[in-house]
Amino acid sequence: MKQHWKILIWLIAGVVVGFGLQQFTDGPGSVGTRFAPEPVVADGVAVGIRVDAVLQDQLPKGRNASEGLQVGDVVKRITMNAGMDDEKGTDTTSTRALEEFLAQRGAGGVVTIELLSGDKRSALVALDPESTRARWLAPFKFIADIFMRLLKMLIMPLVVTSIVTGVAGLGGGSDFGRMGGRTFGYYATTSFLAVGLGMLLVNILQPGIGARLGISPDADFGQRSENWLDILRRMVPENAFNAFTGNGNMLQVIFFSLIFGFFITKAAEKQRNFMLDLFGAAFDVVMRMASWVMLLVPYGVFCLLVKVIGETGFDVFRPLGAYMLTVMLALIIHSCVVLPLLLKVVGGVSPLKWVRAMSPALMTAFSTSSSSMTLPTTLNTLEKRGGVSNRTSSFVAPLGATVNMDGTALYECIGVVFLAQYYASAGDFVLSFSAQVTVVMAAFLASIGAAGIPSAGLVMMLTILSALKLPLEGAALLLAVDRPLDMCRTVVNVWSDTVGTAIIASKEGESGLGDGMVTESS
Repeated sequence: MKQHWKILIWLIAGVVVGFGLQQFTDGPGSVGTRFAPEPVVADGVAVGIRVDAVLQDQLPKGRNASEGLQVGDVVKRITMNAGMDDEKGTDTTSTRALEEFLAQRGAGGVVTIELLSGDKRSALVALDPESTRARWLAPFKFIADIFMRLLKMLIMPLVVTSIVTGVAGLGGGSDFGRMGGRTFGYYATTSFLAVGLGMLLVNILQPGIGARLGISPDADFGQRSENWLDILRRMVPENAFNAFTGNGNMLQVIFFSLIFGFFITKAAEKQRNFMLDLFGAAFDVVMRMASWVMLLVPYGVFCLLVKVIGETGFDVFRPLGAYMLTVMLALIIHSCVVLPLLLKVVGGVSPLKWVRAMSPALMTAFSTSSSSMTLPTTLNTLEKRGGVSNRTSSFVAPLGATVNMDGTALYECIGVVFLAQYYASAGDFVLSFSAQVTVVMAAFLASIGAAGIPSAGLVMMLTILSALKLPLEGAALLLAVDRPLDMCRTVVNVWSDTVGTAIIASKEGESGLGDGMVTESS
């Protein structure tokens, strides 16, 4: 059976098994803490429950204990759907009542926590690790984590060896300038088209006008602003070896690899040939490792989907339905209309043939929510099923995995304007034309600076909110539905990378693109 059909079958099986576990096992929610068994009493009256422990592995991405609940905090009230007609809360004077309340909310939702001190916090409800469902999901989570680690393991060596060999193979002269210009021209064009589409749809549909988000509209519109030159500054590593110590430093690694590959072409013939042979051999070995990991993709996809669906289910989508529909509509139009038109008109490649050839990479992107972790599959698919030369794919695809984030740019634009519309309709914020221009530019730059890892787009959204001087608490609400949207926008990111690779390959004179899939089997 062909690999892409294996992935599809196991993907569907993962959704079915995950939904079955979500429906038929006990899975109470948790806000990432353990509470004291007895309430805090003042003047003979129970006033709340003290936080005894903070579970770090349950905190939302991008947050830590100091930003959420801390040991010693006294929780006075927890509310779901705060500010809405169907607001529900519990007084937290009983640990049992609190646990039952969070169980009703379920994993994936967001609650508002009021402390005895008067402070309020937004928290993502996670699955209680001691629940029956968590125990059933444990083996799937373990295998999924191993699979993700295998993909992460390949990111750094694959990016370095592919870019260095790609740039050095171009010769460093006119070929490098021509392909580099085409590559970055494509990335800039599609990113701006994605942001423009997102801005158009969010202004037509206006999902934030009159929305019931449960966050206070009477916010202090005065957060810090960001200097976007920092993104360019961060591209240049202070210490190249430090840049290789984490997948979050990918912009610095790409910058160093581009420079290193370019100057290999300027070395003397003996040294140049040695370095070309060395990195070429390393790239061949890493690609063989990637081919091996490709065999595990169907089963990794299955475990990932069981974990995601089993933990959150589908109920968390309802409060933010209009926002999700706007994002999904924009993603569909960009991926099914804009990019295929570019592929056909500019590249002369059949979109249907190309999407069939790229299906393993797209399915892997959907399950991992990471364009960087999909990169081994993307390169393998481009060469073996797409018929793209190593010379082109090794240069274009690794760059795209970090700097070409069409789906992320589109999502950030819609998410920020959605929140701005809410504050404009329910509060005193003014959503001016200049503010929307700021969003367009910020979303474009933030998508370049975003790491190719799960939920990176949400982290970068905080930066755009800061640029508009909007409060950051709204992003916590969007966190509840970020995972499914993250999966979909990563597919668009990777699809755009492969479309760009095909277009540039065709402009470099390559033919037969998409025909490699005819003989591929596994």
